[in-house]
Amino acid sequence: MSGRILALTGAESTGKTTLARELARVLAGRGLDAVMVPEALRDFCDQHGRTPTAAEQAAIAAEQTRRIQEAAIRHALVLADTTALMTAVYSELIFQDLSLYEQAERDHAQVSMTLLMSLDLVWTPDGLQRDGPHVREPVDTLIRASLARMQHPYAVVAGQGIARIQHGLSAIEHLLDTPQRQQRAALSPRWRWFCENCDDGDCEQHWLAGGR
Repeated sequence: MSGRILALTGAESTGKTTLARELARVLAGRGLDAVMVPEALRDFCDQHGRTPTAAEQAAIAAEQTRRIQEAAIRHALVLADTTALMTAVYSELIFQDLSLYEQAERDHAQVSMTLLMSLDLVWTPDGLQRDGPHVREPVDTLIRASLARMQHPYAVVAGQGIARIQHGLSAIEHLLDTPQRQQRAALSPRWRWFCENCDDGDCEQHWLAGGR
């Protein structure tokens, strides 16, 4: 893979799909090679007219990873509408199955940035994929626990409408600006402080009253 993967995670009805689509549109409008990867679970439910069984969860997680990896080969920026991690979380919540975490977390380690959707949007029904507002906090807790276990940094995206898009964009812009920030830091002269008692700016003595 050569493209950077930006993963959108979060509980149901937190705007992952809408935000992924809008972020890809805005970034592409700026001339960046950005693409959105749709959610494999949604396609499964639309095709079969039902939610997956416990035995079908692993295949859905693998398909989500396959889609993301394929997009990362072809594009510079990949906006993933969830990753296999979300399948692992729901497998634990619904089926008490923890077996998908190992592979899901290994797959998620390839992500350059994770955007975690805040729970500040009103829950709305969406066919087969919505279990109800009562599952949002437990799902959010499990996602955060997994990311913490992986020591994988994430940015929480909040706000309504355009504010949510701008919040997500600011996190992505910070990531994309990393090489330039590092270059600016390398070229900037190091700030040093010299006290009247010492000509070494690193010396701890200038912090001490009366130090010599």
